[in-house]
Amino acid sequence: MPAESKHQMGGACYTELDRLLESALREDLDDLGDITTQVTIPEKIAKAVVIAKSDGVVCGLNAMRLTYARLDRNVAVNFLREDGEKAARGDKVAEINGPAESLLTGERTALNFLQRLSGIATLTNKFVEQLAGTQTKLLDTRKTTPGWRHLEKYAVRCGGGCNHRFGLYDMFLIKENHLAAAGGIELAVKRCREYVVNLECNLLIEVETSNLDEVKQSLDAGADRIMLDNMTLDQIKAAVDFVKHRIPLEASGNVTLQNIAQIAATGVDFISTGAITHSAPAMDFSMLFELPVKNVLSW
Repeated sequence: MPAESKHQMGGACYTELDRLLESALREDLDDLGDITTQVTIPEKIAKAVVIAKSDGVVCGLNAMRLTYARLDRNVAVNFLREDGEKAARGDKVAEINGPAESLLTGERTALNFLQRLSGIATLTNKFVEQLAGTQTKLLDTRKTTPGWRHLEKYAVRCGGGCNHRFGLYDMFLIKENHLAAAGGIELAVKRCREYVVNLECNLLIEVETSNLDEVKQSLDAGADRIMLDNMTLDQIKAAVDFVKHRIPLEASGNVTLQNIAQIAATGVDFISTGAITHSAPAMDFSMLFELPVKNVLSW
């Protein structure tokens, strides 16, 4: 699958986002809709601003636009930031104009997507900043929220990271249990290579290893990439020295903001971590009306 551009949602992202928005709005509105707003402020026109309540990298603005497109075509959304740009606490990232009822009805759904995706982009960026001055690239994993994979991997790119495989279909990753069932590294890689040759496809073959002997076996077997899983810094450095950049090496397992720079200093090509998607805290945003809220006839 070709990768979608870094700060632009591709078709897969939009398809996923549209499906999720439909479900999220149905979850929030059910059959009766936003009863509080309907009863208290009908037929009003408002202007609202979306404000960052913490520092971070903005991501997910199109979720806001598509939320309101589903609710009311009379709502206009103007972005003051772009996905992938940093915002400081107090910065305005968007302006929204239109019927007050629609603005309030879509507020929580729009902000939930914005907060979640911006949180991933922000945490990713913190990891990437630790790699400054090295050639090592940060990779994500498949440890994503079910149904959100394309969106969360898009957020990783907005934070400066790179995407690993999108699913089980676009790259071979031979892990410990595969090796146990297949009969070892040599046989597992051989079967994958035969698949690639027979189908004339361009799929990478990566092997997960836990020690230097397995690294040597993987290189001899013809793997395209080797994952160094939960190895010590000394083990990683030994693997780098042995492989000598003949194929890319990926370090993974127990990667933190505190140790990622040390791992990169060993000379690995990639470092992967699931934390940037499964453990990213949301970036907080608020939507506030700018007074006065006008009657429809005066708009």
